[in-house]
Amino acid sequence: MPHITKDAAPTFTIPGLTVTGLAAPSRGATETSVWTLEIAPEKEVFVALAGRAAVELAGRELALEAGDALIVPAGATFAIGNPHAEPFHAVAAAPVGCRALLPGGERFVPPWAE
Repeated sequence: MPHITKDAAPTFTIPGLTVTGLAAPSRGATETSVWTLEIAPEKEVFVALAGRAAVELAGRELALEAGDALIVPAGATFAIGNPHAEPFHAVAAAPVGCRALLPGGERFVPPWAE
């Protein structure tokens, strides 16, 4: 069974978002990908670890706080962002091979889940 240490886990950074890939097919997972994320304040990007995030899901606005979990059904439209002063940290999990649909209709495969 693979053991991925925090120092060996790949990190992906785009403006306002840092994702650390934990479990993925490239690291031995066959069914589930898991990653942690840090969303900088005032930027976009699902067990919340620290900080707070604002979520819009199915027309509802929600507050996601440390200890909360957010379940996003397949095909649901949602947005998550951090309008607060402190960073938001969370762990996210999705099936291997997951894809997202960006607002313009482009399919997106998260590189941290490959």
